[in-house]
Amino acid sequence: MPVPEKFSFPRDVFDKWAEDRNNTALFWTDGKQDRRFSFGELKTLSSKGAGAFWKMGIKKGDKVIVMLPNIPEWWEIMLAVMRLNAVPIPATTLLTAKDIEYRLSATNIKAIITTDEEASKVEDAIKNSSKVPILVVIGKRPEWIDYMEERNTADAFEGERAFSDEPALIFFTSGTTGPPKMVIHTHVSYPLAHMLTGRYWLDLRPGDIHWNLSDTGWAKAAWSSLFGPWHMGATVFSFYKKGKFLPQAIIETLQKYPVTTFCGPPTAYRIMAKDIPVEQFKFRAVRHFVAAGEPLNRDIIEIWKERTGRYIYDGYGQTETVNVLANFRCLPVKPGSMGLPVPGFVVDIIDENGNSAPTDTEGDIAIKIKPERPVGLFKEYLENPNATERTIKGDWYITGDRAYKDEDGYFWFVGRSDDIILTSGYRIGPFEIESVLIGHPAVKESAVVASPDEIRGEVVKAFIVLTKDYSPSEALIKELQEFVKKNTAPYKYPRKIEFVDDLPKTISGKIKRKELKMKEFGK
Repeated sequence: MPVPEKFSFPRDVFDKWAEDRNNTALFWTDGKQDRRFSFGELKTLSSKGAGAFWKMGIKKGDKVIVMLPNIPEWWEIMLAVMRLNAVPIPATTLLTAKDIEYRLSATNIKAIITTDEEASKVEDAIKNSSKVPILVVIGKRPEWIDYMEERNTADAFEGERAFSDEPALIFFTSGTTGPPKMVIHTHVSYPLAHMLTGRYWLDLRPGDIHWNLSDTGWAKAAWSSLFGPWHMGATVFSFYKKGKFLPQAIIETLQKYPVTTFCGPPTAYRIMAKDIPVEQFKFRAVRHFVAAGEPLNRDIIEIWKERTGRYIYDGYGQTETVNVLANFRCLPVKPGSMGLPVPGFVVDIIDENGNSAPTDTEGDIAIKIKPERPVGLFKEYLENPNATERTIKGDWYITGDRAYKDEDGYFWFVGRSDDIILTSGYRIGPFEIESVLIGHPAVKESAVVASPDEIRGEVVKAFIVLTKDYSPSEALIKELQEFVKKNTAPYKYPRKIEFVDDLPKTISGKIKRKELKMKEFGK
């Protein structure tokens, strides 16, 4: 993919589609009210938003936490921040005050943008911060800047191009042996390179209406709710609903609205395939289904094909990458496989020496970075050179996942090479959960691993050694689960808890999580 010296996603991609002001960029609904925004309207709104942020003191390179649900302002504000070449840090509204406090301590945050509903968590987080960021709210709150009021009176600023290798976005991602890492993407590694995602995997074109279920705080929203669709001039569809989005509601939405392409986590597909009656699988306009976030079972793909006449096209990538492996509409699908490399990437299975593994032999999924680094790969982990270096083996970037390749070149997922838990499309690091649990007086030690689940693929399970003053009970299990929910993002709580007398350890005292996980999976 050609890389320009300078690039601006708002100027070079989004605003080009705005030249025809009738093209719909965003189709938003809450089930009661439908709102459509053309590329031209969002260009105007985001340009005025950029002007407002500039007036507040937000400049190029400043890091800005954008913690908003999927309301129209999220798209407007992401564009506005990018027009300034400030660095947005998307954050889920599921974050707790402690999560926000960690982000404030991890790097210099210039501003936080959120809703009045989430503002109290931010206020709790900044109590222990040495530097108070600019606080911007969608709504009304004392001592916060009212975004709408400032935007409405601001001068428009369409933005300037930045050098392609300069920072454009940061995502926090969980690791296995420490707190979340900060993934830096440049102006080409995500904003430009997700053209590959939109064109080849999502198979989008102007006139398509694309619905992605991902939370706005996850990197997957950048994939399928922002860069991928808008590169192709497609319309982003969003259904705003507070609380859990039930499978029946997804089915009814696909029946009611003219969605043409749909992206969901495997969990959603599993529940719909198992819980929804066959006769309801009649959708108004969908021509293409895709899934990502975790492996999708072959049985579910085949059930979906039987009921809808269409395959679910599995795709693979990371927070650190764009889509790098996928099943494509132009090629035969092998249900259950990860598919083939996306154009622009050399992907292989390598052994411990960095050599290509033989056919049908398990190894590391690796992306070739020498002699030329592919465009759609992150720059580095901010302020963590050791973590960055650990991803490199010779000429390869190591993804941390294991797979094998068949005789036709299709990749087949085997499992994580670390302890990351993949549940309902979320990536959860055990260290964070263990750190929360140890704060409860009942917990002497804990080990957190993945445990199989028919619907979610995997769920979080905690093995806990109790202190002497506590005894195992169902009441204590519920208490510990609520404790985790209150002290980290609620979706991370252990759905299974087992009390044990001791934990398996190495001679050096390290917990053998792999042994516990293998036991859970019956190996």
